[in-house]
Amino acid sequence: MLICVTNRKICRDNFTQRIDQIAKGKPYAIILREKDLTISEYENLAKEINNICLENQVPLIIHQNIETAAKLELSFIHLSMPDLRKYKSDIKLFSEIGTSVHSVHEAREAQELGASYVIAGHIFPTDCKKGVPPRGLSFLKDICDSVSVPVFAIGGITKDRVQGVTEAGAKGFCVMSEAMACAKPIEFVQAYRVF
Repeated sequence: MLICVTNRKICRDNFTQRIDQIAKGKPYAIILREKDLTISEYENLAKEINNICLENQVPLIIHQNIETAAKLELSFIHLSMPDLRKYKSDIKLFSEIGTSVHSVHEAREAQELGASYVIAGHIFPTDCKKGVPPRGLSFLKDICDSVSVPVFAIGGITKDRVQGVTEAGAKGFCVMSEAMACAKPIEFVQAYRVF
């Protein structure tokens, strides 16, 4: 299962049109990451992207911004581990709660705090984490073996690496760079849906 993660800074064309094309390909979900925006800018963008997601029946996952998710009555939220710890009483508003983990300890803690899925990374070398060594498939397998919630892999995921990711036990995978830069977003998503 593919989760597309947004980053409008590496999108070379119209961002909302690209999201519309991605949504038409029917990924499992879209995470609206856009960490540099103010709360009001993020909220305005989230409204626009949510309309696209609703039209295409693709879940929108709000990244970090609990207020925006609550205001838009969205049921998916993705938090950092520090925010998952901080807002553990507020996450009851959401049916799907995700967090990013970088160790088995964090994955277990996330599950105990109520996370319904975790994103583990980064698995392979990626331009997003230049100079930081990847954690690899054995790390991913350790995470998958340590929790009962679904695990999604992130970091350098390409079609030729998906089989290794799923064999390690991951339920799915996240792609940002290729999703934001590929020539044909609908076909890109559909190519990943076969896994």
